[in-house]
Amino acid sequence: MKHLLFILLSGILLSSCAKSFADFTVQQNELTVPATASFKAIVEDADQIMWDIGGNRYTDLEASHRFIRSGKHDVTLTVNKGKKVKTMTKEVVFNAPEKCLIEISTPQGSMLVELYEDTPKHRDNFVKLAGESYYDGTLFHRVIKGFMVQGGDPGSKNAAPNARLGSGGPGYQIDAEFDERFAHVKGALAAARLGGPANPDKKSSGSQFYIVDGKDVTAEQLESSEASKGITYTEDTKQAYLANGGTPFLDGDYTVFGRVIEGLDVIDKISALSTGQGDRPREDVPMSVNVIK
Repeated sequence: MKHLLFILLSGILLSSCAKSFADFTVQQNELTVPATASFKAIVEDADQIMWDIGGNRYTDLEASHRFIRSGKHDVTLTVNKGKKVKTMTKEVVFNAPEKCLIEISTPQGSMLVELYEDTPKHRDNFVKLAGESYYDGTLFHRVIKGFMVQGGDPGSKNAAPNARLGSGGPGYQIDAEFDERFAHVKGALAAARLGGPANPDKKSSGSQFYIVDGKDVTAEQLESSEASKGITYTEDTKQAYLANGGTPFLDGDYTVFGRVIEGLDVIDKISALSTGQGDRPREDVPMSVNVIK
């Protein structure tokens, strides 16, 4: 269970005899991003309250904000009481995460994704594109329930309802980085690619990716996959497949370079959407991608 850190900072008096009529407490449940901090105003008969937290404005007595950048962040509370205006600023500090994390936000919710250190080419490329806002506004353009949700085609930005999607990219491919430890368990982040004899080295698309939804998996299916693909699953991978399902028939053919660590339910919500031609959701699912750092 995460420890709860509660900080109460006293207000700065306007003078030695003046009583401060505005203060607030800061409550943080983590010191490492991504994390949510909550703020509670301590005021007396205020006419108006305004929070400024990371450029976002809130007007309730209590406000919460999710931080995805490490370092020092100023939080400002402004209170109007009659003709008096009191402004107080306090600082919250967060450490950077030890792992490489990204956040994929959609109308169905947000997914926190860990990118693996042992697939550095895919990791660095994804971080680079995300940092350039390459993915922002693109769609999860191909969705198959019980299989996967796919996105990353730059041509999906502002695409017409009947547009054919799935062929776009940045104009380059990435060398495959297969690792038996990284399997297509539900929540796995993997690179899409061109199939068939045109891509014998199984190089990945420069931008398109998919997140595994998958179906229930049996021990017999895992044994079959090991035999046919020459794979030896770790015990942890076997247990993850049996507990969560996935798509083991893709192992060894597509590079898995990350996993969803929060927000698996978002995959379910997206995969449950009604789809039309090309498995495109009838309701657009745009995304924004941020690097947690």
